[in-house]
Amino acid sequence: MISEGEHVHQDFKFAITDTKKIARSIAAFANTEGGRLLIGVKDNGKIAGVESDEEYYMIEAAAKRHCKPAVNFETRKWEVEGKTVLEIIIEKSKKRPHSAPDKDGKSTYYVRVKDQNLVANRILTEVWKREKEPGGSLLKIKYAESKLLTYLGFHGYITFSKFCGMANISPRKAEKILINLIHMKVIEMEITESQIFYKMNTSPEYPEPNQEQSLPEDW
Repeated sequence: MISEGEHVHQDFKFAITDTKKIARSIAAFANTEGGRLLIGVKDNGKIAGVESDEEYYMIEAAAKRHCKPAVNFETRKWEVEGKTVLEIIIEKSKKRPHSAPDKDGKSTYYVRVKDQNLVANRILTEVWKREKEPGGSLLKIKYAESKLLTYLGFHGYITFSKFCGMANISPRKAEKILINLIHMKVIEMEITESQIFYKMNTSPEYPEPNQEQSLPEDW
C-alpha cells in the first residue's frame, strides 16, 4: 500500500496532532470514493510508526465529533519493521455530504481530488444532497440548457463563468441548471487544483425500460 504513494484513495499521516485537520481527510474520503489513512507513515513513504493507542482515540474524535454527520470507519494494525502502522478505512458514504471544520473552525464540505482534500463548491454539495431525495427528476431542455449542451458538443468543456455569460443568465440560475444536469447524469464535473470544469458525462446511466411496455422495432 505504501509503495502506491498518496492518491485519491490513500493518504499518509506521520502523526495526528490536530483532530480537526484529520477530520477534513475523513470527510473528503467519505464524500468522494472512500479511501484509507495510513497513520505512522511520512509523506515520503518512510515508516515512522505510532507509539500508543492515542491515535485511535483522536481518529474517533475526528470522525464522530468533528465530522457532521459522523463518519463510520474501520481500523487495522500492521506490524512493519518492528513498528506499528494504523490503517483507517473509510467507505464512500450514503449519508454524504459530510462537513468538517476548516482552519477557522467553519463547517465546510470537502472532496478528494488526486492526493488532496479540496473544498467542494455549492453545486457539488447540492448534487450530493439531491441524491438522498426520493423520486426521479424531469429534464426540461430550454434555451440555456440547449446552449450549454450544444457548446459542450463542440468544445468538450465549459467553466461556470463562461456558461453564465454565454447563456446570459444569473449565477443562481446557472447553478440550478448545472445541479439538475449533473444529478441526472447528463453532464459531470471535473475538479482540478486551480479550476472546475463541466463536460458531457462519458458514462451516462440509462433507466431500464418498463417490462410491460413493448419497444418500437427501430429502437
